[in-house]
Amino acid sequence: MLRLTWVQPEDLLGHELRQARLDGREPAAIEARWRAAGGPDAPERAGASADPASRYLRLLAEDLLDELADLPSALSDDEPTDLARIRSLCPDWPTGRSAAAPDPRALEAAWLGRAIGCLLGKPVEKLPLTGIRALARAAGNWPLAGYFTARGVPADLLAAHPWNRRSAATSLAENIDGMPEDDDLDYPLLNLLLLQRHGRDFTTDDVARLWLEELPPGRTFTAERVAHRNLLAGVEPPHTARHRNPFREWIGALIRADMHGWSNPGDPGAAAAQAYRDAVLSHTANGVYAAMFTAAVIAAAATGGHDVHACLRTGRTVVPARSRLGTAIDHAVRLATATRDFDEVVDALHARYGPGHHWVHAIPNTALIAAALTHADGDFTGSISRAVAGGWDTDSCGATAGSVAGLLAGSPGALPDRWRAPLKNRLASTVADFDGTGFDTLAHLTHLEATRP
Repeated sequence: MLRLTWVQPEDLLGHELRQARLDGREPAAIEARWRAAGGPDAPERAGASADPASRYLRLLAEDLLDELADLPSALSDDEPTDLARIRSLCPDWPTGRSAAAPDPRALEAAWLGRAIGCLLGKPVEKLPLTGIRALARAAGNWPLAGYFTARGVPADLLAAHPWNRRSAATSLAENIDGMPEDDDLDYPLLNLLLLQRHGRDFTTDDVARLWLEELPPGRTFTAERVAHRNLLAGVEPPHTARHRNPFREWIGALIRADMHGWSNPGDPGAAAAQAYRDAVLSHTANGVYAAMFTAAVIAAAATGGHDVHACLRTGRTVVPARSRLGTAIDHAVRLATATRDFDEVVDALHARYGPGHHWVHAIPNTALIAAALTHADGDFTGSISRAVAGGWDTDSCGATAGSVAGLLAGSPGALPDRWRAPLKNRLASTVADFDGTGFDTLAHLTHLEATRP
């Protein structure tokens, strides 16, 4: 029996209960009704429970999802999703656009950096910190200085902490042969296609149509899969982000944000607004802010001459001051600045954000990215290694850190050959005609969109 994940009401309900507790709603009465009916908890590391629910439980879950959506949030004033209200809570919102054009070599380094960071994190996605550290140490690769490998790792350790089953065959050092397909690369490609078709003035409806035409549903996950389903069911944007979508503050919109930064060099405010129009198809509040933050950081970095700390400060200006994401970024940057040992930074972040959040949630992952870039002082290897060593959504965090650090490095030649050479200037993708495209070609196409009038 085909068991579709990330869409069944009985699977979504547990996640929505957790989300309600995070965003200031009071779900206790609804949760009690679900538990009394025999409803399962939210699966922690899978998209679905093992067995389908009864018809009664499924119908009950649908009703309770809708009831949860109607609960008032105590945080709504500090965490709006409307762009005008977001900007009203960002007194230092960046204005103006630098006259500098992006360097195509820096854009190629950013594409490569995104791919390298993603590839580094792929085999250990979903593993706990203890597993990541043990596997790397057993291979003599801690602190991380190269791709993960199974060479020299004891069999009992591999049994206790198995590699990500979808990724090991293409992302361990001994297996890499070009950049394999991954949603962390597919979304920048999809947004390149979006800009080619609609320019920087695209609408959220344009994003929705592009998804329906070019994004295979089986390659979507969490919030994007729910939004895709909602579109097919006739739900219109931006309600697609809220309708029975408990993943709307997870990391999906963040991993779609790079192209919005690359295409707005020196204009972080425009980059953030562009990322917003993309993000609200599937995300709300902190899930949207994470995308805006990332786009603004990248736009600030895209003109060259900026250190990573200035770029992060610029990104912070597009996040509402009292939002949970803003608070988490501030905490992560302070922690990374004051703490010499990055393992201690990671442990502190996990202690603070791990208990309440799913490992794919935008808040802990964005905080980790900010901490990694800060602690590494923008160094490429240091940035991707720290982002991946921090756990949670390892390939996504590594990809975003690699994009920023690669852009700041300024050229492909500035990236160490041990990271770059295995990619063979070749990227696999399910998006349009990009399968097998070289990173130099992608940089050229991105440059065209960044310099379009």
